[in-house]
Amino acid sequence: MATASDTPRDRAATTLVRATGTLCSSALSRMDDDLPWFAELGAEERAWVGQIVQAGVRAFVDWYREEAGPTEVGPSADRESATRTESFALAASVFGAAPRALAGTISLQQTVDLVRLSIAVVENDVDALLAPEDLADVRAAILAYGREVAFATAEVYARAAEMRGAWDARLEALVVDAVLRGEADEAVLSRASAVGWSARGDVAVVLGSFPAQRTETDVFDAVRRAARAADMDALCAAQGDRLVVLLGGVDDARTAAARLVDLFGDGPVVSGPVSADLEHAHISARAALAAHRAAPGWPDAPRPVLSVELLPERALAGDGHARRFLIDQIHHPLVGARGELAETLAVYLGHGGAIEGSARTLFVHVNTVRYRLRQIAEITGYSPQDPRDAFVLQVALVLGRLAMRPAP
Repeated sequence: MATASDTPRDRAATTLVRATGTLCSSALSRMDDDLPWFAELGAEERAWVGQIVQAGVRAFVDWYREEAGPTEVGPSADRESATRTESFALAASVFGAAPRALAGTISLQQTVDLVRLSIAVVENDVDALLAPEDLADVRAAILAYGREVAFATAEVYARAAEMRGAWDARLEALVVDAVLRGEADEAVLSRASAVGWSARGDVAVVLGSFPAQRTETDVFDAVRRAARAADMDALCAAQGDRLVVLLGGVDDARTAAARLVDLFGDGPVVSGPVSADLEHAHISARAALAAHRAAPGWPDAPRPVLSVELLPERALAGDGHARRFLIDQIHHPLVGARGELAETLAVYLGHGGAIEGSARTLFVHVNTVRYRLRQIAEITGYSPQDPRDAFVLQVALVLGRLAMRPAP
């Protein structure tokens, strides 16, 4: 009666164990000849690949002896659980010898080539190692093992990609948060470079509500694709129900924001002014944040809207930068140019835009009023005869009067 050690499977497994060194040497020799990228690896990486090959051959022998034979199949859930467990064990036995950094050195395609060649070498060399009656069983086992290794390889790289993606997402969120807080130092610039920021061109911050029923990964990927299509860089972060995007390589803030506007949720989409670089992007972020808070005050605002177009709403909401801009860039130039311009503007707005009524109040000809209105538009960039511009001018006049009142 034959003992367990005399079975054909144990006999073939014992022969394969003795030939492990020969099979590994043959596989590494074939890699030098058939895989150009293998010859370009450093000595340490080649040594790790050799250990993977040896671990793969030994794992095949163990798997062949213990797992390749017929087993009882239970319920579907138990069978799936057992398959996942075996896949995890196989991944650990084959790839556990190599450092995690090797997954960043050798691509998934190169690993597939490595596994395919190793299996081919074993399949070709077993003819000279095994008895003819054992060949068919071993060849069938090699095919099944190759499939298992393929799934284990995909799992290793999928896990590495998932961890790398999670780390990149955290790093990206830190960069965006630092820019919003005005803390973009050299360390932040280095982190931005690590997540793909090329530091080219001007920068603008665009923000709006986060789209409902969509994940961060989905939205961020869509934003990056749209930005790349427009030859821009993009860094994204979700802050509560708000989506914040830093755009690099911006020529025009409105045009850049318009490229992404459909990727935001409902409500206003605001773009800050263009800043020189990421280090100064906090200026754009500050304006965009203030404008987004004040945007509900202008329900008919365009989408996207520039932060500078929301100056009166921002001033009324308590934004000191907007107040100073309206005073310094509108009120003071009007008062300093010609005293009657500010008076004419106040009378014109007080008469609801009626030129004739304004002329009677000022005791001047209507053409004089028209001339002064054109001067106001040239000096400030806002036309009193446009309803929206008239509102901006009105708020600037009020703020200027308050700023010039004598101290109590």
